[in-house]
Amino acid sequence: MKAALSALALLAAVVSAPAASAQGFPNRPITLVVPYAAGGGNDAMARIAAELMSRTLGVQVVIENRGGAGGSIATRQVAKATPDGYTLVIGGTGTLAINPTLYGNVGYDPRKDFAPVGLIGTSQLVILVHPSVPVTTVKELIAYAKANPGKLNYASAGVGSGIHLSTEYFRHEAGIQITHIPYKGSGPALTDLVGGHVSIYFSSMPPAIGLVKEGKVRALAVTGPARSPIFPDLPTVAEAALPGFEAVLHYGIVAPAGTPPEIIQKLNAALRTAVGSDELKLKLAADGTEPLASTAEEYVADIDREEHKWSAIVKKSGAKPE
Repeated sequence: MKAALSALALLAAVVSAPAASAQGFPNRPITLVVPYAAGGGNDAMARIAAELMSRTLGVQVVIENRGGAGGSIATRQVAKATPDGYTLVIGGTGTLAINPTLYGNVGYDPRKDFAPVGLIGTSQLVILVHPSVPVTTVKELIAYAKANPGKLNYASAGVGSGIHLSTEYFRHEAGIQITHIPYKGSGPALTDLVGGHVSIYFSSMPPAIGLVKEGKVRALAVTGPARSPIFPDLPTVAEAALPGFEAVLHYGIVAPAGTPPEIIQKLNAALRTAVGSDELKLKLAADGTEPLASTAEEYVADIDREEHKWSAIVKKSGAKPE
């Protein structure tokens, strides 16, 4: 009888443990893993979000950079971490929508292995061409490429990058033949665009601003669902030539699957407060990113949609990791 009572007590303790830990959460620092090297846009976004979330939660949210395999290594590590809310990772289109198909054996399932906390922001790209390309609109670019198949080439920041796959998506939707020239990062790709060694580049916003103003490159359109405040006079690709076209990158925070819902709710509330702040909006704007708040449930649906969309683009492009 005593053994049976002890077993029941142990079972009750195990069942109530998640609730108890959720009730006292958080009572120590939280680690937010950035699955890339320090200094990039993801890192800057994570740091401001972590700082603002720390104020709401009352504990420090500490950034830890772990680069490798396009963010997949650290993302896989967090998927296997203890689901107690104290280890989180920046999730994005690259790690949750592109890499599972690009790498094949990525080591995690974006739908099953994570408990999404919420979205932080979204960024779109701007289509740039070298001034020697005789076009001023997206329609003209498509017409010129169709009249001169294989003559134009485009740069990317590397095989499987968001820039590469956004361009491939555009190429497929437009029905044109243009040649891919991969680079190791955006810097050298933009340098060769300015030098006329490549014809087209789908650039992130900040580095494009000065080049466009100086006339070193020509901007044709942006790739998002709405015009960008950075280039308000530029149409979207959808309104200019390809209805329904949208190539944007999403960023958010996810926890390991099995994290108690009460903890996810507390983290989501802190994240939504951060995303709604003027401080975060200003910081994101500097990198051409727009805030995008969501509930945890909305982020679950977003990951599902994004993975479905981008996995198909990866397959059509034939991209293989470098």
